[in-house]
Amino acid sequence: MFKKIKKSYYTTGAAITIGMLQASSAEAAGNNLGSIAVNINASMASLPGLIAAISYLFGVLLAVLGILKIKDHVENPTQSPLKDGAIRLAAGGALFALPIILEAMSETIDSGGGGTAVSTSKLRATDNTVI
Repeated sequence: MFKKIKKSYYTTGAAITIGMLQASSAEAAGNNLGSIAVNINASMASLPGLIAAISYLFGVLLAVLGILKIKDHVENPTQSPLKDGAIRLAAGGALFALPIILEAMSETIDSGGGGTAVSTSKLRATDNTVI
C-alpha cells in the first residue's frame, strides 16, 4: 500500500515537472540573449529598494531585541550579560543606517547620475542584429 502511494507521488511530481518545463520553454522560445539581458537589467532596478526595506526591518527588529535583552540584564544580571544587548543594539543601528550609507556612497561615486553606468545591454543576437 505504501509503495503504491509513493509511486503515485513520484509519478505526479514528474508529470508536473515536465509540464512546467514545457510551458517555460514554449514561453522562452521567442527570447534571445539580448532580451534576457534587458529583462535582467530591468529587474535589478528595484533591488536597492528591496535591500533598503529589509535593512530597515531587521535594524528595527534587532534594536527592539537589544532593548529587551538589556531589560533582561537589569532584571537578572547574572543570567543575561550586558554585552548581548549592546551587540544587538549596535547591529540594529548598523542595519538601520545601511541604506543611508549606500546612498551616500553611490552619490559620491556617481553624483548626478551622469556616470558610465550601463542602462541597457547591447548584445548581438544570433542573427547579428543589434538589440
